[in-house]
Amino acid sequence: MRITIINQFYAPDISPTAHLAASLAEGLAEHGHQMTIIASRGGYVEASQVEQSAGDNPRVHRIWTPRLGKKTIIKRCIDYASFYLGAAYRMTRLAPQDVIISLTTPPYIAWTSILHRALHPRTKLVLWNMDCYPEATERAGIFKTGGLVSRSMRWLNRQLFGRLDHLICLDHAMADLLLDQYCRPHRTLATTVIPNWEKAAYFAPSATDLSPWPPMEQPPLAGKFIVLYLGNAGFGHRFDTIIQAARRLRDREVVFLFVGGGKAWDGLKEIRQREGLENFVLHGYVQQKQDTIRIMAAAGCALISLREDMAGVMSPSKMHANLAMGLPILYVGPAGSNVDEAIVRFGCGLSVREGDVDAVVGFIESAMADPASFGAMKIAARKAFETAYCDEKTLPMFERVISGLFEPQTGVHAHQR
Repeated sequence: MRITIINQFYAPDISPTAHLAASLAEGLAEHGHQMTIIASRGGYVEASQVEQSAGDNPRVHRIWTPRLGKKTIIKRCIDYASFYLGAAYRMTRLAPQDVIISLTTPPYIAWTSILHRALHPRTKLVLWNMDCYPEATERAGIFKTGGLVSRSMRWLNRQLFGRLDHLICLDHAMADLLLDQYCRPHRTLATTVIPNWEKAAYFAPSATDLSPWPPMEQPPLAGKFIVLYLGNAGFGHRFDTIIQAARRLRDREVVFLFVGGGKAWDGLKEIRQREGLENFVLHGYVQQKQDTIRIMAAAGCALISLREDMAGVMSPSKMHANLAMGLPILYVGPAGSNVDEAIVRFGCGLSVREGDVDAVVGFIESAMADPASFGAMKIAARKAFETAYCDEKTLPMFERVISGLFEPQTGVHAHQR
């Protein structure tokens, strides 16, 4: 089949969706599909900007954008608009595609696939939903709930969902939210929950036996129990509970290490400096995959945060690499998210609600005091990865979705669990 994937970011860019799209494209290409990628030349962060990619399968078309970055909404919207226009033009010029898989960066980029189907009606459309809009922007306070912008975005969603052939969500909370709001009463949209993943080959024992990340061998990290937060710290995350835990543990051999960036970054820096929290360390994004593996290899546990009102709206993507490295998960956020589901199912960490500082401190102190029992969580974390969150388990689910698009339908099926 001829299959196109549309997403603003694509490997070697550092964003999680860039690597997920690449993993899917490469996996489908290995199974004989002719893959095309529509992506931007700009990167998730400025340092990860990439140029035109070569190769026939997957064939990557990179759209020019001004690369203004994410520091302001206006700059981000200009980059989005230029990508929309370039992707729309490219989609009208493509040879007829059998399937188009659209992600949600930028929001509503799936509408460019509808342009292609207007020219080639046999094309099947799949939405691979990563984030929910306008829900994410409403709950972050960017747009007024029920305001004109939000109502317009919901109208676009209803129109879009009425044209999809299949919806892929990251967890059940996300599927429930989208189907309840945007699936028309007279039509059931075929939906499959497929969690995000990491490539198993990246995290084989031979791939993780690397030299230490240099900062881990220097103060203030050397010899400490590392609680690692790896990735974006944005409007969908809260850190009040973690900061309080860091205050209580400031005299212990514990460091909270944040590696990444995002909207909350400057606020975290300001708190660290104002309070002199030397056990609260922030480091910018690293560009190489091997460096992230080195960092995780030296950590004691992984930290994941999600705002209480973001369940179903966002699905933290940092969990899968952490599980691959056998890192127990310390999760502070709402029940019912993909992270909470994994912890409940596999016993690979602790899931607590925002404000439960005692539980967070107790988890860290127990990990330091009783490494043997903590080792069971490490084993469970790796088992969770191998069972549910690696490409060897998730890519066949995509293959079944794609093949099912062309099978005779006796009735439209709903939310597959």
